[in-house]
Amino acid sequence: MSVARTLWQDNADLAAEALAHPFVRGLADGTLPEPVFAGYVAQDAFYLESFGRGYALGVAHSPDRRGFDAFADLLAGLRGELRLHEAYAKQLHIDLSTVDPSPATLAYTDFLLATAALGDLGHLCAAMTPCMRLYAHLGQSLRTVDHADRYGEWIRTYADPGFEELAANLENLLDTYARPGGDARTSDVYRRAMRLEVAFFESAYRALD
Repeated sequence: MSVARTLWQDNADLAAEALAHPFVRGLADGTLPEPVFAGYVAQDAFYLESFGRGYALGVAHSPDRRGFDAFADLLAGLRGELRLHEAYAKQLHIDLSTVDPSPATLAYTDFLLATAALGDLGHLCAAMTPCMRLYAHLGQSLRTVDHADRYGEWIRTYADPGFEELAANLENLLDTYARPGGDARTSDVYRRAMRLEVAFFESAYRALD
């Protein structure tokens, strides 16, 4: 079994926790308050800029043309996700240039960029893959059940086959650059990223408490 598939299965508990989280359930049934969603959009847009820088560091550290091209393509693909956030920001009157990142957002971006800066592509991919695979999983899972259309665009974006392709491409890079069979550090980085994903949803959901 591939490293990426093994790590995803090893973290099925956190994937299930994310899917069952009140924030995600509120997206599905349309009950998530708009101010909570607006806060999430702002924080996620800030996070995605760091995610893009992670891809750029992947380009910089790639030892071969395959990695160079793949990370460059993933960086280009990120633009579609950013456009979704820009559309939501316009609709919700959010100024993305003035976002004050929350502690949960900073914990995630600092972890991601620190891992990327070290130059180990296997560990970089382990830090970045959970975001892509988890969001594809959430979108595909919510699409298959009855859901309200209030946040339907969010669900459709992450359920789209194009997003699945991007997630699979990043998993292929993880399989390419991780040590054969994986190692403890790769596993730790992947699980840390998954925990930070759940914490990100929790922070967004509790922002108005």
